[in-house]
Amino acid sequence: MFRKKAIYTFLQAQIAAFLGGITDYGLMIVFTEVLKLHFTFSILISGTVGAIINFSINRFWVFKNQSGYSSPINNQLFKFTLVVLGSITLKSVGTLIFQKVFQVDYRIGRLITDLFVSYGFNYPLIKNWVFKVNEKHNIIESN
Repeated sequence: MFRKKAIYTFLQAQIAAFLGGITDYGLMIVFTEVLKLHFTFSILISGTVGAIINFSINRFWVFKNQSGYSSPINNQLFKFTLVVLGSITLKSVGTLIFQKVFQVDYRIGRLITDLFVSYGFNYPLIKNWVFKVNEKHNIIESN
């Protein structure tokens, strides 16, 4: 039962990440190609919009059953903001490295970087820190 729930939560989180990510990536292209911003600035702006979408879906759909609303939104939002700042920094630097060092187009470098950042940084921190299960809350509810 626990494993099935963990897989379901992971899949839900991937949907949230996909929706936030597709918004983020699409806006990055628009800001870079249409508005002619440098892609590192585009990532900053688009990442912020994608993060708002991701946070909302995670809080109200993915992790609501695990953490309930016992954890104040301000605490979750603060932690999420720190994760997003780290994520945007890693994505910007990673994309820049792919572009400058390996001569990879920024759009491809961004996709490669996103894979590593999403699974190795974002998901573990969002699940285990931002929306961490409140064990005391779950025990009380299950009785």
